[in-house]
Order: sequence, then C-alpha cells, then structure tokens
Amino acid sequence: MQTSSPVLPQRNWRFDADLLRRYDRPGPRYTSYPTAPNFSEGFGEADFRDIARRSNEDPIPRQLSLYVHIPYCQSPCFYCGCNRVITRDEARGRIYLDRLQREIASVAPLFDRDREVVQLHLGGGTPNFLAPRLLGELVGSLGRQFSFSHALDRDFSIELDPRFVTPADIEVLSAIGFNRTSLGVQDFDPAVQKAINREQGVDETLAIIDACRRFGMRSVNVDLIYGLPKQTPEGFARTLDTVVAARPDRLAIYGYAHMPRLFKAQKQIRDEELPSAEGKLALLELAVQRLGDAGYEYIGMDHFALPGDELARAQREGGLHRNFMGYTTHAQTDLVGFGVSAISHVGDSFTQSHRDLPSWETAVDEGRLPIWRGLVLGNDDVLRADLIQQLMCRGEIDVRRVEKAYGICFGEYFSESLAALRPLQDDGLVQCPPGTIRATPRGRALLRIIAMCFDRYLGVQGEGARYSRTI
Repeated sequence: MQTSSPVLPQRNWRFDADLLRRYDRPGPRYTSYPTAPNFSEGFGEADFRDIARRSNEDPIPRQLSLYVHIPYCQSPCFYCGCNRVITRDEARGRIYLDRLQREIASVAPLFDRDREVVQLHLGGGTPNFLAPRLLGELVGSLGRQFSFSHALDRDFSIELDPRFVTPADIEVLSAIGFNRTSLGVQDFDPAVQKAINREQGVDETLAIIDACRRFGMRSVNVDLIYGLPKQTPEGFARTLDTVVAARPDRLAIYGYAHMPRLFKAQKQIRDEELPSAEGKLALLELAVQRLGDAGYEYIGMDHFALPGDELARAQREGGLHRNFMGYTTHAQTDLVGFGVSAISHVGDSFTQSHRDLPSWETAVDEGRLPIWRGLVLGNDDVLRADLIQQLMCRGEIDVRRVEKAYGICFGEYFSESLAALRPLQDDGLVQCPPGTIRATPRGRALLRIIAMCFDRYLGVQGEGARYSRTI
C-alpha cells in the first residue's frame, strides 16, 4: 500500500559527519522485507506454482515486471559483490541464452496472458556480454511468452559496461525496445581504475551516453562509487564534474562495501589504499554537494535524479517504489525473475533461483523450476514491509493510514520499534508529530537505520557480517 499525497523534493542531504559516523553500522538495503537472508530453502516449486496461480485470481490482476540476470563478465572488477562469472568465452552466452529460453517457457504459462509486462530489466554481471543479436533474441522470446505493454511509460532497461559496447550497439538495443540504460563508471581517476582493475576511458563513456540520447533512450543512469582504493577528493571531484557535465537523468552514488570474506575478488584490494572513515565521508559529502548544486533531487538511499525524470516525478506524486531492481515507478506489479540468482516477488511471497550456476543449469536441464529458496509473508511481514516501503520511498510513515488499513493501535503494536526510534529522535533524525513518523532532512541519509527499527528479524539474528555498512 502507498499513500498518494505529494512529497516535497529534496535537493540536498543535511550533511552531518558526526551523526553519519556514529550510525554507520551494518544493515539491509531493504530492496525487500523480509530480506533475502531470511528466505527458506523449504520453499519450493510447488509453492511458487500455487502462488502464481492465485495471483491470476486477484479481482484486478497486477501487471508484471520481468528481471533477467546475465551473470557473465569479461574481466573481474575487484570491488564487485555481484553474482557473476568471469569468462572471455563468448560461446557461453549462447548456451546460457538457450537455458534462459527454456526457463522462460516453463514459467510464463503460470501467468495469464492478459497481464501486461510494463517493466523489463536486464542486470548482472554484464548483460551486454550477450551480443546485441542475442539480446534481441532474448527480448523476442519474452515477447512471445508474455504480453508486452505498448504504453508510452513502459520501462525496458539494461545495465551496460561502457568498455564493451559501441554506439552502433546502442542503436540496435534501442530498436530492440530498450528505452533506459544504466552505465557503470565508478570513478574516472586512472589510479583508482588501476587499483580496482577497471580501466575505462572518459571519451568512450561519454560517447555511449551521447549515443543513448541520439538513439532515443528515455533515461540514462550513471553509477559511481565512493570509498574505493586510492580515491581522493580532488580525483573524485574531477569525476563528478565530468559526469555532471554529461547531464545523465539519474545517478547512483554507492558506498564501497569492503567485505573480502564474502567476495573473493576484494582480496585484491589493499586495506591501506582504502580511504579512512573520515576520508570516505568527505567523498560522500562532496558528491552530495556537487549533485545538489547541479540541480539533482535526492530520491532516497544513494539515488539522485533530475527534476524532470520520471523517478523524481513519482517521488513527488507518491508513486515511488523500491524492489530488487532499485527505485522504480511501477509499484503495483508482480516481479518475475529469470536466470541464476534472480528473485521474484509475486503476491505476498519472494522466490530466489539457485545462486550458483551449475545448480541453476541442472534444474533447467531437468525441466524443473530452478528455485533455491523463498518465503510466504505472514501478516506481520506484510505490515512491516509496507512501513519500510513508505520510509524508503517517502521518508515518512502515515501512522493513521496504517492503523486503519491493518486494524491495529500503532503505539501498542510497535512499542519496541518506537522505543528504538527514541535515540534517533533525540539526535534529530526523526520527528513524530501526531499521525506521522518522518525522517528529518538530516535523517534522510540514514533511512536504512530508521527502517531497521521496524525490522523484527534483526533482533532475532543480529546484524552480523551479512550486510554492508549503511554509509
């Protein structure tokens, strides 16, 4: 559920280094609630089939969003924590696509054909590891199995590595139907690029941004990362100036999460080359200031958008949504994922495919749905998911609406959560006027911390090393 009252745009965070330092702790990113570590391996194929069937029986069946995971990358970026497979063997793309098509053919009949697909996103890995003709074949397969919407506001997006795509490729991708792109940049500083094993030219990247506009892409997103080895304020400022001058519609400014115990490639990064905690905060402050000065609005978490972008408009109008694809304008959809590690969100359930490629391949080859784990949400999960969704997308909770929708007394039901909020109130991160819980301007940078107060699973399992730090 979502409210529809307008949200005032925020050009900047209220940056407070001391508060950010004190509240910088491990925590979920809340692309779902409950989060993926709470999914159960006892959830299987029969559960998913039943949930898909019941989702078709809703009085007004939801539209669909599709996600496809392409795991392959041609070279390892040392900072990366994504589920990916490093190879230069292009033939593996053809083999993977064949299995994807079989998975699609098994899953698509579970959903009624009158349920339009309004959103498609290809992530990875490096989706453009697949040649444009193979990407065209993939989209064609999806289009034959599902009913693609022809609405002007449908979103067909793809993540691209600018090092391995050409302007001519962009023209083909546009013809296939993609209208949004997300480009990985991270940092243009040559010393940083060498330290993370991702050497990428400025000119080639700007040429791809230009091609996206020239061939009709509706929106371009650029990803940057702060906290990388050998990053300096001077070098990152040059990167920010270059990117802002190119005027992408959206930017994501992620904090590097150094977790070498979980991600082997990060062992290549030397601890002594990472910025200090103070240095990392200085890089974040620099990014926030530069983007605010350039006219970008703060969407939430680490995302910024120009005022005219659909994401910014959705936030102002109360239609912003957050899921495994990040922030989106398509709130009332069921998400169906394909490929290794992909996650689906159908009705009040989550389902994840096998994270390791051999297990996923074996399941598809045997004609099974490649389900690894999942979860059916209980009433408490649904309620807390609604609250956390409101916080992550709007920065506030409409207490009275929650009480009416769920038939609860908010103060009694969430007495422990409200107690956990009090220190945040004392620090000026949260305000609680009658009927509302609202992040203050200085608290908008700490939405994850506020949301954690309503996460009942954290109290059971502890935060541990499974989550990245919040800053």
